[in-house]
Amino acid sequence: MNWNQLASTVELEEIKEVSKNFYVLIFKHSTKCSASRTALNMVEKYWSEEEMKDVKPYYLDLIAYRDVSNKIAGDYSVRHDSPQILIIKDGECIYNESHQWINYDEIKKTVLTKKDGIKIK
Repeated sequence: MNWNQLASTVELEEIKEVSKNFYVLIFKHSTKCSASRTALNMVEKYWSEEEMKDVKPYYLDLIAYRDVSNKIAGDYSVRHDSPQILIIKDGECIYNESHQWINYDEIKKTVLTKKDGIKIK
């Protein structure tokens, strides 16, 4: 899995632009939390570049970049959690889950295209 590192609030504006053409997955990771490590490992284990070709994954070390995490919470009107996954499409958060509720099948369901070409949201 090829993560894009998220390390500045300026990049959040770029993500809004990217989300016009792709789904953007943001994984907020606490390097001090074993639950966060478990969720990260699960996502990386099941991630399929072929299935997720329309997704740009971003990784945020929220311990190092707490200001970015706070801006994400404000920009997308979500409560700060860790671990946490958000999926952004067209500048809007269409999926938000944290802790043990992070589920790769739900992430996949959110971004994969149905046979008829309609996006699942």
